[in-house]
Amino acid sequence: MLEGKGMIKETDMPVKMQIQAMTFASQALDIYDVFDCISIASHIKKEFDKKYGGGWQCVVGSNFGCFFTHTEGTFIYFALETINFLIFKGAS
Repeated sequence: MLEGKGMIKETDMPVKMQIQAMTFASQALDIYDVFDCISIASHIKKEFDKKYGGGWQCVVGSNFGCFFTHTEGTFIYFALETINFLIFKGAS
């Protein structure tokens, strides 16, 4: 498991879901190389789809920009060490 604490930068997710997001991220970092951001993002997205239904999106990396619309209560942007994680469910 990745040492250190996650830092939530912005979210509108319920606390339980926030904890789950960081747990899935930590699990992905245990499985994949830290530089394999696509596999890490794919793992997190698939876990969210399984647990909370389809439509989730995940972006992982150290430097990215984004602009999107999300379903209320499904957005989190956090960091573990130097890696940023953006997870949200797209708006319909």
